[in-house]
Amino acid sequence: MSLNLEEKKAVVAEVAAQVAGAQSIILAEYRGMAVSDMTVLRAKARTAGVYFRVLKNTLVRRAVEGTPFAQLSDQMVGPLVYGVSSDPVAAAKVIHEFAKGNDKLVIKGGAMPNVVMSAPDVVSLASMPSREELIARLMGTMQAPVSKFVQTLNEIPTQFVRGLAAVRDQKEATV
Repeated sequence: MSLNLEEKKAVVAEVAAQVAGAQSIILAEYRGMAVSDMTVLRAKARTAGVYFRVLKNTLVRRAVEGTPFAQLSDQMVGPLVYGVSSDPVAAAKVIHEFAKGNDKLVIKGGAMPNVVMSAPDVVSLASMPSREELIARLMGTMQAPVSKFVQTLNEIPTQFVRGLAAVRDQKEATV
């Protein structure tokens, strides 16, 4: 079913709005995939906050024109599904995890602002920890010295009280 001109303009505007706030775009070929598998993949993408859609390549080329993702146009060939995410790792993770279990979904490439990635680059990006994981690790690393310092400061009065208790016990034993 083809779209009329107004519908095409609406799709281009929608995709352009998603691309404007994107940190990564991942392309995957879905040739021969069952509809039920695609539905499962869409649900996973939705929960991860990834804009995931099958689109006409010509419409996406127009949407990315003049953006940092414009170089990606060369890879837009064949039946593709697009994963667009504001988290640089989220789209790659969702598509890569699903592609491991479904051989019909083949990662073709992707892009981050001003950087075009090949399929192996997307796979290595998918293996990176997400933004939330990195922030949690950073907070744990930053918190460790402070908690160790507080623990050390707490030991001084504790040892003093233990020393006084030992002196008291010694004096009671001699009396």
